[in-house]
Amino acid sequence: MIESKKQPFVVGITGGSASGKTTFLNALLSQFTAQEVCLLSQDNYYRDRDQQPVDENGMINFDLPKSIDLLGFASDILALKSGQAIQREEYTFNNSDVAPKMLTFEPAPIIVVEGLFVFYEPLIAEHLDLKIFVDAEEHIKLKRRIIRDNAERGYDLEEVLYRYEQHVIPTYKQYIAPFKSSADLVVPNNSTFDMGMEVVSKFLKSKIG
Repeated sequence: MIESKKQPFVVGITGGSASGKTTFLNALLSQFTAQEVCLLSQDNYYRDRDQQPVDENGMINFDLPKSIDLLGFASDILALKSGQAIQREEYTFNNSDVAPKMLTFEPAPIIVVEGLFVFYEPLIAEHLDLKIFVDAEEHIKLKRRIIRDNAERGYDLEEVLYRYEQHVIPTYKQYIAPFKSSADLVVPNNSTFDMGMEVVSKFLKSKIG
């Protein structure tokens, strides 16, 4: 009798902007090999700049579900689950000084998908075996966002604060916070996430066996 191949275990990680998802993910991935865990990030599914929604003041809003190719994201998750490798062009956050690479994602026993809307979009959420919500207090997220957007994206303080108030907070309230209660694990990340990391890494290692 031929034994059927074990399905990958899919982990969804979300949280508000600047809650520390990327830092948490990097720490998690450092404990596994590329053959054990595949990370698929929402960031590489942003639509082109000319397809982005614009607010009433003419400012592009990158913090809405329509800013992301969520159907393409869901399709690639399904492909990975079925054992297919996928390719996707790297998203460089509109940085014209960076040449995007073509990224290849290989199937693995653990598939981690992360992004603002992975709980919100049903076509993605239905594939998640474990839901993790990375959380932080609002003033801490704002401080992180100011530092990050200035260093990585060249936004001045006025623009960061405008985007945070007009885009980030409304999106968090409508598309992210309502799904916190559906998480299997909430990881507080105001200063450290060590305990949450220990729980998650041990559990995933048990899944790999």
